[in-house]
Amino acid sequence: MKKLLVIASAFASFTLFAAADIQAPPGSTYTSTRKLGRAISNILYGFIEIPEQIVRKQEQYGRKATPYGTIDGTNRALRRFGYGFYELFTFTCPTYRGTFKPPYERCGEDNRIEMNVHDGLSEFPPELGFETYYTHSRSQQF
Repeated sequence: MKKLLVIASAFASFTLFAAADIQAPPGSTYTSTRKLGRAISNILYGFIEIPEQIVRKQEQYGRKATPYGTIDGTNRALRRFGYGFYELFTFTCPTYRGTFKPPYERCGEDNRIEMNVHDGLSEFPPELGFETYYTHSRSQQF
């Protein structure tokens, strides 16, 4: 009985030291495959920035802002196209500060990648139709 008690207490004390951080590191969601997917989506769907910005500028400034939205959308689409090819050719290399994170402008206080309608790019191109805004996984709520 004494031997069993010693073994149990030794096992309990070793489990206290074996408690490890089992969470994934912050950059683990950004991998080379995500970078490749981001590159392909920017190349194929970056042009959607043009109608998206036309609608956003009209909502913000009125119907007379259509040329402004067209020019801004074209600028953003060309930037996406350029970033897409850059990331396509370098998807195997961690290029942004040694990580696979996107090299776009950062928005907000905590450097999260969000849609900044004036000058920043989100990680993926905007969606047409029903937009989910910033979450790129589908979750169903009942």
